[in-house]
Amino acid sequence: MTWARHGDPQELEFTGRMAGIKAEETARLDQQHDRAMITVAGHAADATDCAELLAMLGLTGARGSRDAEIGS
Repeated sequence: MTWARHGDPQELEFTGRMAGIKAEETARLDQQHDRAMITVAGHAADATDCAELLAMLGLTGARGSRDAEIGS
């Protein structure tokens, strides 16, 4: 026998709210990531130094690769 699953309105509202919160957090983290990269680049002696500092801090040039690192 197949069970039909109908979403509970409160559960659907909670899920939608959580999706919004996650999107806001992702945007905030992206901004923080960008600021950190700019700060490191501004204090690095040269391109090699910048790359080494970014690697030590776990910062990469692409946001998508950061998402893969944290398992999102």
